[in-house]
Amino acid sequence: MNQWKPICRVEDIPVLGARRVLRRHGEAVAVFRNADDQVFALLDRCPHKGGPLSQGIVFGTSVACPLHNWTIGLNDGCAKAPDEGCTPRFAVKVDAGQVFLDQHELDTVAVDHAKATA
Repeated sequence: MNQWKPICRVEDIPVLGARRVLRRHGEAVAVFRNADDQVFALLDRCPHKGGPLSQGIVFGTSVACPLHNWTIGLNDGCAKAPDEGCTPRFAVKVDAGQVFLDQHELDTVAVDHAKATA
């Protein structure tokens, strides 16, 4: 059973942008909003060199890493061909304009990822 943690309101996330959610352990989570007001969450780390995806450009259901322009799918966290690799994805729920993340995932997913340098 999911325990949902309130994060922010949808309008608190810039359109075609992201907001960072700091965690007690592990790297931050990036919460993205696209032009259709869909909300997605990924570890704020590109699978290539660890670039901050929250600083990337959102288009459709993808984000371009600001360091090397890799395209990462917001639905699955995976790089688009010809690039390879994935970043962890987090479950998101939007209810009455409020964005929630799963507390268990925040506490356990990718908490052992070492911070990379680009």
